[in-house]
Amino acid sequence: MTLSTTVKVKAPVALKYAWIFSDGDRSGTRTYRVGGKGLKTVRLSTSVKVTGDARGWGAVRLVSPVKKTSGKVSFAVTCAGEGQTIGDVWDSVATSAEGADTPDAPATPPPTGQDDDKPAQNPVRKAAIVFERTTASKCPLTFKVHGYFEGLPAGAQTVQYRLVGAQEWKSVNVPADHGEVFTAVLETLEWDWETDRTSVQIEVRQPNGLRSNILYYFECGSPSDSERAGFGATAEKIALTAAGGPLVELVADAYLDAVQAVSGAQVALVSRYGFRTDLDAGPVTYDELYVAQPAGLAIDVHSMTGAQLKKLLAYKNPSGWVLTPSASLRYTVKDGAVTELTLNGAPVTDTQVIKIAANYILMGGWQGFPQWEGSTGVYHGGPDDRGALASYISKNSPVKAPKGDRVTIR
Repeated sequence: MTLSTTVKVKAPVALKYAWIFSDGDRSGTRTYRVGGKGLKTVRLSTSVKVTGDARGWGAVRLVSPVKKTSGKVSFAVTCAGEGQTIGDVWDSVATSAEGADTPDAPATPPPTGQDDDKPAQNPVRKAAIVFERTTASKCPLTFKVHGYFEGLPAGAQTVQYRLVGAQEWKSVNVPADHGEVFTAVLETLEWDWETDRTSVQIEVRQPNGLRSNILYYFECGSPSDSERAGFGATAEKIALTAAGGPLVELVADAYLDAVQAVSGAQVALVSRYGFRTDLDAGPVTYDELYVAQPAGLAIDVHSMTGAQLKKLLAYKNPSGWVLTPSASLRYTVKDGAVTELTLNGAPVTDTQVIKIAANYILMGGWQGFPQWEGSTGVYHGGPDDRGALASYISKNSPVKAPKGDRVTIR
């Protein structure tokens, strides 16, 4: 297991510390030198090796420049299977430290009144957040953060959470009939040109310090140096082809993921227009995102009938491009007409109404394809397309390349 805590320091400084544990063990004193200037956050971690049933806690004791002890992080392991366990066999085997230029949240302490040898439960199994823009402009903007909590036990209860980097915990009341997934608007945030934020994440106040996915929005400012270094990674090269290919399929999946939960979108469509280069295998930097997809356009959702969609998809682009769909849609074009069209594996009828996500410029007829005449606006709250792609890669890292086979031309 890995235990960790964060320490805010005023750089430059040589931070001396040791890990202490509930069984009386402690690590040797370590030194972590923090360069630069200003307030910085350092994450201190230790690995704990367990060979049987075990429970206890670990904490960091600062030696210099101040003497202070962090909150305790509790853990418990129960080994299932045949045979008897040998009980409470564990040891600290390694410690490490890393720094960040952006503020991070301190470690979550055990709930008040919880015994160290009886760790509290983790009622929330999974926490996810979704972005909803409520203003028309790219910046300044106001947006809502929708929260989705899974795994809650039966009955009415309260979930405590906070934005990562904030100090104050907030609460949301969960009714008794919350179902498998409880959802609520957790925050309404306002960003302008002076903001120094490009991402949002929440953590839940429970012993495992559960955190949600990260949402990125880049239209009010550039990301920090630490964020620029990577938004997750690709497992392999994701190629851009003449018609679109795997990279544009990946972006379509990111579009749909960004707006589906709030809008009910069923598919996303993306034009090859504006894409410049492949994404190489490995960590994905902001510079790579910008080169691959520089536009920064907001994602909206419109609805149209199956017949209208077939007409749009059949358009013969002079550059040989196709409208690339998310994984939920597949189609075949033969002799200038769509001969096969399926949504989640089922044939699409001419009268069927489908909710489709795309950037508003494509919908207006400005990316090599006709205007979406006859479509109906459904939702206008999506993030920027580059932020959606960064959020998707971070959430699904390491990302594999789609096959590039969702469109067949005969």
